[in-house]
Amino acid sequence: MSAELVDSLNASYGVHPGFRAAHAKGVLCAAEFTPSPAAAALTTAAHLASASAPVRAHVRFSNGSGDPAAADGQNTPRGMAVKWYLPDGSTTDLVAMSLPAFFARTPEDLLAFSAARRPDPATGAADPAAIGEYLGAHPEALPAVEAAMTHPIPASYTQLTYHALHTYWLIDADGTRRAGRFHFVPEDAAASMSDEEAASAAPDSLEGEIERRLAVGPAVFQLELTLAAPTDPVDDPTAIWPDDREQVRLGSLAITGRAFDRERDGDILVFDPSRVTDGIECSNDPILRARPGAYSVSVARRTAGGS
Repeated sequence: MSAELVDSLNASYGVHPGFRAAHAKGVLCAAEFTPSPAAAALTTAAHLASASAPVRAHVRFSNGSGDPAAADGQNTPRGMAVKWYLPDGSTTDLVAMSLPAFFARTPEDLLAFSAARRPDPATGAADPAAIGEYLGAHPEALPAVEAAMTHPIPASYTQLTYHALHTYWLIDADGTRRAGRFHFVPEDAAASMSDEEAASAAPDSLEGEIERRLAVGPAVFQLELTLAAPTDPVDDPTAIWPDDREQVRLGSLAITGRAFDRERDGDILVFDPSRVTDGIECSNDPILRARPGAYSVSVARRTAGGS
């Protein structure tokens, strides 16, 4: 299944040696995270439980496509991946997208969805009938598809809200477990490009914009947690929880500048949302559980000169 998932991405976006199979084009940044006092009441995780000193992090902003040459003016979801460097030398990751939900509940459904939306080589466009057939059989995918279709073309990576689409269990010092979903909410006001602005924008406009933005000062995101109610599905990444759920601010992530200390001289940087630390546990979400295997396949191909 892991190889099939990567193969399906390659079939949609092409094989691009040395690049990720998805989110191939991105910008790596340095960051510092400062947890809030409220975080320690929910989890013993090292990056959240102590406000004594900021925690170093890397942040990678990316386009959703698996084509590293895709222009930034395209109307596709964006990604934000964070790697925290913990005091004991280990790391923990979180991966988020600018969509409120995911397209599929299971890896098998994801393969079917990828096949349905794959562009026809003759026309370069997806078959609406195939997509409609998939959505008819999988109505749970509609929120993500509708959000992707209406997604604004971002003027900046730092002016979008990003959602970690999987649910995690947070464990406090007494062993109490609470389920929640993470979100990165920018302090900069939301901004987007019009269709005309996107059509005339430089292919790498978002990279140039973030360099100009960070030259002014750090771009700050608040890490927010939505706590599940007992009735909320915690293993389904397509499910959107009601808006009235309790929100907790866990801390501030300050993007301080571009980073050039990773992904060079053979270094491979992987953001794996199943890489958690003590005080946090993965849910049984089948998509979350399938990610490590797919990443391993992608990394193996990337380092071997494949996709």
